[in-house]
Amino acid sequence: MAKIPDKPQDVFVPLTQDYLKVFGRELVSLILYGSAAGGSYIKGKSDINLLVVLIPDGIEKLSDAFAIIKYWRKRRFALPLVMTQTFINASLDCYPIEFLNMKNNHILIYGENILEQINVRPENLRLQIERELKGKLLLLREGYLEAEGKPRQLKNLIDRSFTAFISIFNALLYYKHHAAPRDRRDTIKELVKTVKFDAKAFLQCADIKEGKNNLSGKEVAGLFKKYVQEVANMCNIVDSL
Repeated sequence: MAKIPDKPQDVFVPLTQDYLKVFGRELVSLILYGSAAGGSYIKGKSDINLLVVLIPDGIEKLSDAFAIIKYWRKRRFALPLVMTQTFINASLDCYPIEFLNMKNNHILIYGENILEQINVRPENLRLQIERELKGKLLLLREGYLEAEGKPRQLKNLIDRSFTAFISIFNALLYYKHHAAPRDRRDTIKELVKTVKFDAKAFLQCADIKEGKNNLSGKEVAGLFKKYVQEVANMCNIVDSL
């Protein structure tokens, strides 16, 4: 069985060597982002997310990377995001949340720190926050109907959706204060200082995400309803900004 690293930093050297073998001078940056870069990494549960920045000629050589990507996926590395710097700069208006969260929660493994150079426009950020919240609210309601209120399925819905809401909340904190925490629980605690919402419900959802909860089926059903209510409440708050 492939060995999963205790922490991603343990494999930075061989990871870099593998990508350099394929791309050489066409490799601009290797950047770790997401939970593995922010202190929320759980061995064997968390995917390890990697941003690979190439010059345009390097994009034409993606097929040469099949073998190393397969190798590292067995070690919990997700499929990498592969971009050029031009693509990043041209996409900040479309995906401000994603790039902002990468910027606020990353570790440079190799090369130029492309993420430190980016800036997002507040109006683009607010619009995407609204769009993402409302879209995910609709998905939660659909999921509730599909699950027919069954606690196990509702628990899975919370587990699958929770990280996305933390990313949105971090973006909202950045929009309001130009800063955001790296830890998911700190995000919840900071947000309740800024807007009125039920932090306790989201902290219980964090327990579910981290496999720490012992809620009964009835309690899970009640928590899910509160979860959806608070997301709807957050939609109204963002509308008023």
